[in-house]
Amino acid sequence: MQRYVQINACELKGVVLTGVAIGSDHAGYSLKCLILVHLQDVGNEVKDFGTFSDDRVDYPDYGELVGRAVANGECSSGIVVCGSGIGIVMAAGKIPGIRAATVHDVTSARLAREHNDANVIGIGARLVGEQIALDAVDAYLSAVFFGGRHADRVKKLNLLD
Repeated sequence: MQRYVQINACELKGVVLTGVAIGSDHAGYSLKCLILVHLQDVGNEVKDFGTFSDDRVDYPDYGELVGRAVANGECSSGIVVCGSGIGIVMAAGKIPGIRAATVHDVTSARLAREHNDANVIGIGARLVGEQIALDAVDAYLSAVFFGGRHADRVKKLNLLD
């Protein structure tokens, strides 16, 4: 029997995880840069898949790049940012093996991992303030999948790939 343990995100503040993929479109560029620096400041290895300016681009391209990096094992988790956090999550979620969730706060970010074993989260730069976004990223990366009754549901999600 596999056992899952709930860990309070506050206990792991500053924990170093490796292989976080990050990407955004033009609307999410500034927030992506802020998140990237935040993660690097605590020692995380972050792979930036673009965009690299606020010039107009198409969010599916960057959702796909992050999704593929996580699905193929190049990175363990992904963070995508666009204006709403919706379109880029839809793109990432099209990649087989990706369970992507749009998050708006610490609670939705934590539950995305604990209940749904999300391996990519998306944040809407036009909807979520900077500090809330950083706190949500910390909560997501610090959370642990609960398993149990949630594992059966995640298995069903995986069968849809």
